[in-house]
Amino acid sequence: MTDRRGVLGAHPGETNAGESMVLTNGRLEENGPSVDIAAERGWVVDIRPHAKGVGAAVPDTEWLDARGGLILPGLHDHHVHLRAAAAALDSVEAGPPAVRNQAELARALDRPGSGWIRAVGYHDSVAGSLDRHALDRLAPGRPIRVQHRSGALWVLNSAGLAALEAALPAHAGVERDREGRPTGRLFRMDDWLAGQIQPAPIDLAEVGTRAARAGVTGFTEAGPEPTPATLSWLADQRAEGRLAQRLVVMSPTNGVGGVPEDGTAPGARDGGLVWGPAKFLLDDDDLPGLEELTHRFDRVHRQGRPVAVHCVTRAQLFLTLAALTESRPAVGDRIEHGSVIPSEAVADIARLGLAVVTNPGFILQRGDEYRSDVEPADQPHLYRARSLLDAGIAVAAGTDAPFGPADPWTAMRAAVERRTADGRPLGPGEAVKAGAALGLFLADPLNLPRSRRIEVGGPADLLVLGCPLSEAIATGTGADVMATVIGGRIVHCE
Repeated sequence: MTDRRGVLGAHPGETNAGESMVLTNGRLEENGPSVDIAAERGWVVDIRPHAKGVGAAVPDTEWLDARGGLILPGLHDHHVHLRAAAAALDSVEAGPPAVRNQAELARALDRPGSGWIRAVGYHDSVAGSLDRHALDRLAPGRPIRVQHRSGALWVLNSAGLAALEAALPAHAGVERDREGRPTGRLFRMDDWLAGQIQPAPIDLAEVGTRAARAGVTGFTEAGPEPTPATLSWLADQRAEGRLAQRLVVMSPTNGVGGVPEDGTAPGARDGGLVWGPAKFLLDDDDLPGLEELTHRFDRVHRQGRPVAVHCVTRAQLFLTLAALTESRPAVGDRIEHGSVIPSEAVADIARLGLAVVTNPGFILQRGDEYRSDVEPADQPHLYRARSLLDAGIAVAAGTDAPFGPADPWTAMRAAVERRTADGRPLGPGEAVKAGAALGLFLADPLNLPRSRRIEVGGPADLLVLGCPLSEAIATGTGADVMATVIGGRIVHCE
């Protein structure tokens, strides 16, 4: 039996683990022999040829016929924003490809009713840089809030500002004109805005269901620094069965005096909710100095935690590499996004032993805008994969949903094809084979250099694919996933 330490998987006796199940007549390799896999209390306990079976049936055992399909470890989405992803399901699309110009945006925002309109995914190519006055011209009357696709900016119209006027703080994130009046642009104020509008409680059931259909068995939550209330809400969602997936939660950069030995996050009720690295969010307009960032990294490292640093520009990446060189990186330190990684930075990332969590889905979703907005010299450096792997760097992938396509198969297709939505190549030298694209979502979320495998003693987190891997990736959706198992429990079955 393998060593379970450091593996995000079922713990014996945890409440969401299936007591006993058998996955029969599947293949661990394409064109390989059929096997049966038995699991008890969330762990794989037996793998043997299908002809021999897995022994007598245990009472209350769940049986699942893989019908000759390919059995793979469940996918882990290594960078996602669950609360925002759930909210986006009830929001108006305000950017490409659904909305591409000002007239289309006006039609999208023309909704009956009197309450708030929440729109997401806006890009400046649609109608320029929005402010309250631009939104007033497009959609007067109802209060509106539009989120830029970067996730950093919300824009409110005048009706929206009026609804919040009494509570609008003297916050650095509130942009004001020369007379001190709010322009409607709010930077990094997601939590404050959500708290003021007081929407209905966020339910992750649909997010979890869609992910299960795609074979996703785990998430790394990369939202704002988690509060006790956030952790309690996540634990409740899992305990109530609304979210079956296991969760790694990026931990706060301040106020944590260490992580329990088993990594369990406060408020967790089983082994499926654990602390991840401490997330550092950098903005070019407010970058810390090298000494300050080095000190912040040192403080987290002394607590025994790695760092995950949000790097979407050259400036953010080179500052991070310099600070980690001074701080001396810890095992598990990683670069989030790595949107632009110049060639000269690849060797430094490898030297420092850093991992990179990339988002190849953006090549497909935003590639056409990148071709016009990003300097031509930087376009080959966008969301690298192959060159990082060739340099011996551990690479994993996240969807960054809802800011990127939520289906990991879409991201895999983008990693293999490296084409934009209009079919134009973008950084084709960074394309990877199908197996490597799958591997981006098979990394152990607590140990990215380690690839998760199906083995006796490992967690029974599995998916069954109804076609060859290359075909599933070419399709670019999770439609070919026949079944998904989490902790020995069937959570999706066609």
